[in-house]
Amino acid sequence: MRRLALAVGLLLAGCSAPQTHPAVAPVAPDRLGLGTAQAPLVAPDWWRGLGDAQLDRIMADALAGNPSLDVALARLRQAESVLASRRADNGPDVSLDAQEQYSRISGRYTIPPPFAGTTQWLGQAQANLNWTIDLFGRQAAAIDAARASSQAAALDVTAARLAVAGAVVQTYVELARAERQAAIARDTLTTRGNSLTLIQARIRNNLASQIDAAGARTLLAQARVALARAEAQAALSRNALAALAGRGLDYPATITPTRLNLDTALPMPATVPADLLARRPDIAAARARIEAASKGQEVARKAFLPNVNLLGLAGFQAVGLGNLFTADAGTVGAGPAIHLPIFDSGRLRAGLAGATAAVDLATADYNDRVVTAVREAADAVTRSRAIATERARQSEVVRGLAETRRLNAIRVASGLQSQLGLIDPDIRQLEARQADVNLAADAVQARIALAVALGGGFSSSSQGLTQ
Repeated sequence: MRRLALAVGLLLAGCSAPQTHPAVAPVAPDRLGLGTAQAPLVAPDWWRGLGDAQLDRIMADALAGNPSLDVALARLRQAESVLASRRADNGPDVSLDAQEQYSRISGRYTIPPPFAGTTQWLGQAQANLNWTIDLFGRQAAAIDAARASSQAAALDVTAARLAVAGAVVQTYVELARAERQAAIARDTLTTRGNSLTLIQARIRNNLASQIDAAGARTLLAQARVALARAEAQAALSRNALAALAGRGLDYPATITPTRLNLDTALPMPATVPADLLARRPDIAAARARIEAASKGQEVARKAFLPNVNLLGLAGFQAVGLGNLFTADAGTVGAGPAIHLPIFDSGRLRAGLAGATAAVDLATADYNDRVVTAVREAADAVTRSRAIATERARQSEVVRGLAETRRLNAIRVASGLQSQLGLIDPDIRQLEARQADVNLAADAVQARIALAVALGGGFSSSSQGLTQ
């Protein structure tokens, strides 16, 4: 017995896998400069802070029908089926086989006379049992790998929902921007149309020249160009919202004017929180893929060890149809089976090397996503602050140009200045008002980007995940 134990021990020692270690390590959070700042979690339905019921409706349509979400959900179902398959591999497998064949029996083989050399019905019916005994945990590691992959796929769905939500809100803000630009252009058209009418009346009374009329028509044409550009952008935004909602050409007609307040919409924290990585579903998914790859490496390493199965069968075997289900035709058998890799031309070593490389690949992808997440959050905070400062300065420009135009209009009305003197201030005022709207929309876009960068209400702790 001691010799047998020693022989088994030596055999297992000879089957040990080579030592391989991943070459890439996950980036340490303390290297990211997140500091200790804390910030409240973003609400899961953060877009409701914009206060527009129509946006809520479009968001519901997008989260129910966006094609990219369908892809993510299909991948989740696929991962769950793999997990179910791995769990099934760890349990017993029972099957039933039956066959009946009319054939000539060899006269020089295992069946003796009187059947040898005759033509008979040969039949068998048996139940089979096959159960892999997971002595070394290979099947358990495969189940853990599939479970981690399924968890990663579920997190991908969350990340996809966040991406869709961010795209819907950003596109909706672009629609609001275009609507406000169009409103400014229409207001400018009305004012400049009135000015042209007044100039034409002054021309008839010899108080103005055709040069003044040409200048007024130039201003009117510029406003028409601005209106056409804004209306085209609004139409494109509606089409984009229809695509995000997974709808067709009739959907844009259901979108009415927006009701966003760009000045007060979506207040956000002004700092990058220390727990940023725990708030990002894509980071959690990447971390789960590292776990899946690590378990895959464990499966590849344990493939070097013996594989032990329990086999069993029970059934009937007989020559002749009438003999198949008789007592003497019964057969039964059971016992263990062992598979031990001895020489495979390096196949197992290559599999282990590939599994280790998969861990490195998953870790490198995680590191890249971490760095990108930190940059996205930092950029959103910086951009939000910069736009707030620029917006304050732009408001001063708008007020100053409005006052300049008012004073110039008084001078024109009193005959102290030609109508031509209003062209440059008028153009500059239109551009300044457009720039002010752009900055207001940009400020909201920066806060939306920050909401997405902060995970949009996701928290790994609330889902039982760890970083």
